[in-house]
Amino acid sequence: MKSILTAIFLLVMAAPALAQTPPQTEKLGVGDAIRVTVYQQPDLTTDARINERGLVAMPLIGELKLAGLSQAEAATAIGESLKKGKYLKNPQVAVALTTLRSRQVSVLGLVARPGRYALDDTSTNLSDVIAAAGGIGAGGAEIVTVLRDGKEQKVEVFKPFKLQGGDTVNVERAPVFYIYGEVTRGGAYPITPDMTVMQAIAAGGGITPRGSDRRLKLRRPEAGGKLTETDAKLNDRVKADDVIFVKEALF
Repeated sequence: MKSILTAIFLLVMAAPALAQTPPQTEKLGVGDAIRVTVYQQPDLTTDARINERGLVAMPLIGELKLAGLSQAEAATAIGESLKKGKYLKNPQVAVALTTLRSRQVSVLGLVARPGRYALDDTSTNLSDVIAAAGGIGAGGAEIVTVLRDGKEQKVEVFKPFKLQGGDTVNVERAPVFYIYGEVTRGGAYPITPDMTVMQAIAAGGGITPRGSDRRLKLRRPEAGGKLTETDAKLNDRVKADDVIFVKEALF
């Protein structure tokens, strides 16, 4: 009878959280808030948040590392500590997740609403999280930087990519080139993959009647901030921060 009552107790204590939180196999993380309940020991009921070291302060047993454990594993660890400290002979412990903070990502840079966004089973895709942040802002790149465990990787926004809790997504400014001189609309323009000088001129509205496609100069920044200037051809590839100058034709 006692074991049946214990089982009912554990289910009742966990029930409020089960409908709103990930499965009990989901690992606890820094920032998560939990409720610890010990059967027939109301003084040991604890509402706590996992600190930046992954620890939770518990009555009697002090700090205990719970980050990286499931709710069931955390309950077992707390029970073992109470038993080992000879506070209770056979403690029955339930751990319920009350606030999920660890499964969040930070979205920074050129998005409409930078900030932290929670992940769930239906919105772990990079594109979904970017959409939740209001989408890529004007001038933002569609290839973003994802920082995970101290390592950076470049990811295309509209290709399938699953984010993990703790990731940081940085939407940087899209790479551009500059075109001036005898073109219809001089200025800065985004680079498309494998863009050529001819395509760059077209992006600037084409060459004016006074210009010549045989008198093209390309200035390119090199390492150390040095600029190199060369004669450009129409089929040359354009790189980020290139400056193309279309000169007047010689009559």
